[in-house]
Amino acid sequence: MTHPRNPGTVLALDGMTAVNRPAATRRAASLVARRSLKGAHQAAWLLNAIACMDLTTLAGDDTPDRVRRLCDKARHPLSDEIVAGLGLDHMPQTGAVCVYPTMVAPAVQALDGSDIPVASVATGFPAGLMPLDLRLAEIRYAVDQGAQEIDIVITRAHVLGGDWSALHDEVAAMREACGDAHLKAILATGDLVTLTNVYAASIVAMQAGADFIKTSTGKEGVNATLPVGLTMCRAIRDYRAATGHIVGFKPAGGMKTAKDALNWQVLMREELGRDWLRPSLFRLGASSMLGDIERQLSHHVTGRYAAHHRLALA
Repeated sequence: MTHPRNPGTVLALDGMTAVNRPAATRRAASLVARRSLKGAHQAAWLLNAIACMDLTTLAGDDTPDRVRRLCDKARHPLSDEIVAGLGLDHMPQTGAVCVYPTMVAPAVQALDGSDIPVASVATGFPAGLMPLDLRLAEIRYAVDQGAQEIDIVITRAHVLGGDWSALHDEVAAMREACGDAHLKAILATGDLVTLTNVYAASIVAMQAGADFIKTSTGKEGVNATLPVGLTMCRAIRDYRAATGHIVGFKPAGGMKTAKDALNWQVLMREELGRDWLRPSLFRLGASSMLGDIERQLSHHVTGRYAAHHRLALA
């Protein structure tokens, strides 16, 4: 990370604001509608999306072998032919590999010698409905196994009940348990009902010391949407204006296409600026998206679309 970590602040609710959902929806739609990326420009943005991607497996049947294969894909997300056709002098790599705590050790071993960090979900992912001491113990276990980033889930009931002090204390305790590992706070925005709740939860999580705020677990009925992303980006912007502290953003869930990758980057560029187009401040939590990105880059190089069976994640 090229900037100081967010140290957090005391809980302060005086800057909270109501969010108008129709206005946020119109603004998000207008951002992506007026920017069209074609040809070499589109290819460059898709390559940047790969660099900002958390390649993820969070399935009940995960095995060390599956994790090792995923790590190999993180090291080599594109074929040698595509890399050569794009004129690159090196193989791009993904921003991180994200797994369950019990799969951290195999991932660390498989990524040895690379600079790709291992991220681990924790705190009773995806529901987070475990006693706090057990959630903190899970964080410490993942860190001990070698995780450099921890994706925690907040207690949605604190948001829905307006218990902001409990939310702040919970996230602050999780940040402390992370030690040197970076904390991404998953808000599970699909469960929070209103964009006003999303904004407030974002602010409180940042005040508690979150290094990133993240939309979703990927397991909710509704996951990352552009109006939610816009709301969270505005919260990041407001928090920086109030404190000077910088926080990253990660949308996750529901994103499957190269077009989605472009849309989310446009949102970051327009709302937060070019600094938020780097993996130190922006991550995409969508492994299935990589297959379509690879397919689009193959088309850019060859002029034709590859069959789906030729792409590992397609």
